[in-house]
Order: sequence, then structure tokens, then C-alpha cells
Amino acid sequence: MTDPGEVRASDAEREAVVELLREASVEGRLTLAELTDRTEAAYTATTQTELALLTQDLPATAAFTPPAERREGKKRRWFVGVMGDTKRRGTWRIDQELGAVAVMGDVVLDLREAEVRTDVVEIMAVSVMGDVKIIVPDGVNVDLDGMAIMGDKRVDVQEAPRGMNVPMVRVHAYAIMGDVKVLGDSRAKPIKRGWSAWREHWRQLHGDDHGDRSLGRGY
Repeated sequence: MTDPGEVRASDAEREAVVELLREASVEGRLTLAELTDRTEAAYTATTQTELALLTQDLPATAAFTPPAERREGKKRRWFVGVMGDTKRRGTWRIDQELGAVAVMGDVVLDLREAEVRTDVVEIMAVSVMGDVKIIVPDGVNVDLDGMAIMGDKRVDVQEAPRGMNVPMVRVHAYAIMGDVKVLGDSRAKPIKRGWSAWREHWRQLHGDDHGDRSLGRGY
């Protein structure tokens, strides 16, 4: 008889866990980095036990509010650096669209430890002889559009394989003699990642080498 803990996970079960993780993030239970890590782990899980570890510290059901209703009436939150620097790091809440303007200055938005309450992080980034830097966890999908005149707009992020329902960051960039950059963890100063119980159990199941490769990615 098959051990219940060794029952193979189905694609539908993986997608259900990913959806639960997404709803937990919108409710403020997971940071963007935690959501990205656990989403990747869900897609690489092989058994039902492994999937259960990813949600054991989350409620079984979520009172999910549609993103359109949650953002209704909210304005864009702006971060401006004019001949100076503006930086937002650490734990903060994202429940609306963001705007970053750098005029002969620098703006840094580090999203890794942010509580993202929306399905998609929307950012308007404007750089005039300045630098806008957006830092995200490797493993998210980044959609960058806009224009650059005598400047540069680029993405340097290790994105997830196609077909995974991972977090999305959409950046509308306008650079005039300046830069707009979206960088992943591997291109930025590392943050201290919380080693919660589910990850410790995951390492015990797969071994340290597998855990470093599939979850930590060497940060």
C-alpha cells in the first residue's frame, strides 16, 4: 500500500497551491520574495507532502478580495529623487500602482521584502539624467516597456521557466539621458531570507544540495 506521504502530486494540485499562495500574498501573509520562493517550490514538488509543507503556516481558505475592487479609488504612490536620492527598502506594503521619478538623482525601489497586495505590481518609472533601480526576487516575470532617448532601460533578472504562474512586475519606463533598470537578487545586495519551518522540512526531504539549488538559488 502506498504511503500517503509519498503520493505523487498532480499538475492540478500544484496549481491549486500556487493560487493559495497568491491569495495569501494579496492578504499580506507573504512578502514578494516568500511568494516567489514558494511558487517555485510548488512547481518542483513531486509529492503531496511537499506541497502541504508550502502552505502549513497559511489558512486553508482565504477571504480573497478581487484586485480591481481593492485598488478602486487609490492613487499612484510616488517616489521622487531630484538632485538627490530616494530609497525604499525593507518591509513595506504595496496595494496600489507605484511611480518613480529621478531627475539628476537616484530612486531605488526594493520589492523583495514588500507585502504585495495586488496581482501585478505596476510601476511608472521616469528618469531624466538620473537612475531608477527596481530590485525584485529572481524568479518573477518582468514586463518592461517604454522608451529610452540617449539613455538605457533594461532587465537583468533570472526569470522563471515559461508556463509557471509566478508573480508579475510590469514597468513602464521613460528614460532621457538616464537609466531605468530592473535587477534580480543575483545582481543586488543580498537580503536576509527567513528560514521558516516549511523550508527546513523541504531541505530534510531533498537534502541540502537540492534545497540550495531549487529554493535558495545561492543568495
